[in-house]
Amino acid sequence: MTTRQLAERVQSAESVDTRSILLAAPGRSHEIPESADAYGWLVGSWELDIRVYWATDVSARALKGEAHFGWALEGRAIQDVWIMPRLGERTSNLDKRMNMYGTTLRVWDSSIQAWRITWINPAGEHREEQIGRWSGKDVVQVGTRPDGTPTRWTFSEIGPDSFHWTGEALNPDGNTWKLEGDFRVTRIR
Repeated sequence: MTTRQLAERVQSAESVDTRSILLAAPGRSHEIPESADAYGWLVGSWELDIRVYWATDVSARALKGEAHFGWALEGRAIQDVWIMPRLGERTSNLDKRMNMYGTTLRVWDSSIQAWRITWINPAGEHREEQIGRWSGKDVVQVGTRPDGTPTRWTFSEIGPDSFHWTGEALNPDGNTWKLEGDFRVTRIR
């Protein structure tokens, strides 16, 4: 999209604010090598089948959520929004521990040949900073919480219409990982 086309789009938008239009990008920047594009396959909308959340087995609750991904910042980033419960099922009195309405910004950093990731869920008072990249057939994000706890989030079993997401934190023993999140994810569009 040319600058002129973008300007015309901004001027013609009535129901969408300018920031939303300017944030979105039509695809990956040429500055990101195709081999390093660990997140472009996520662009689109997904349904979440939540099995574990905050290290609690919630599979009996049949919790569903949704996630929406798109290129941003002239194609130098992927931004998403993760929502649980789904938008149509949200109420004003949700338990903070079972409330997710957050966003991730994954920005390519050529100096480390990886993605710098910031996750913020103000609805559930949760924030993470991580580094992500391909690890074989999986995408792995690692970071450390402010209290020093190492974290690892993994996108595995990646297919064109599904993937498995797990979130883990290193136990105090320094050797074993505790499963904090387990989502089965299916593409909506």
